[in-house]
Amino acid sequence: MRCPQCGKANTQVKDSRPSEDNKVVRRRRECTSCEARFTTFERIQLRELVVVKRSGKRFPFDREKLVRSISIATRKRDVDLATIEKLVDDITRRLEKRAEEEIPTEQIGLLVMETLKDVDDVSFVRFASVYHDFRGVNDFSQFLASLGARDEQ
Repeated sequence: MRCPQCGKANTQVKDSRPSEDNKVVRRRRECTSCEARFTTFERIQLRELVVVKRSGKRFPFDREKLVRSISIATRKRDVDLATIEKLVDDITRRLEKRAEEEIPTEQIGLLVMETLKDVDDVSFVRFASVYHDFRGVNDFSQFLASLGARDEQ
């Protein structure tokens, strides 16, 4: 493990403990060169996922990017970080259980919206506004009207 301060690979584990319902191992480390301390987390990864963008470009799945996106959508809402982590864990597991290793961004976005809708309506609409690339108030009102029509059915 490289030190985030000096970049050297000489680090020692000072403390390890399970966290997040024993799904993650939290390790406190210390660099033997500069003595900086930092924390790392180890998670089980069932397989390597590749995200396929609309442009056709492929990137490795980045769990932290998903956390950031959901955090932005839930900013200043009554959704804590533990809930966000749980949502991301659920979405990640669902993606890993699929047969394909290449996942289009559209599928990830739909999973996030489906999950956020059950947690917080405002966060759901915020995420949807970015996902659907809303350009103005009319886009919001049409989207909300379509949600109202779906709920009535």
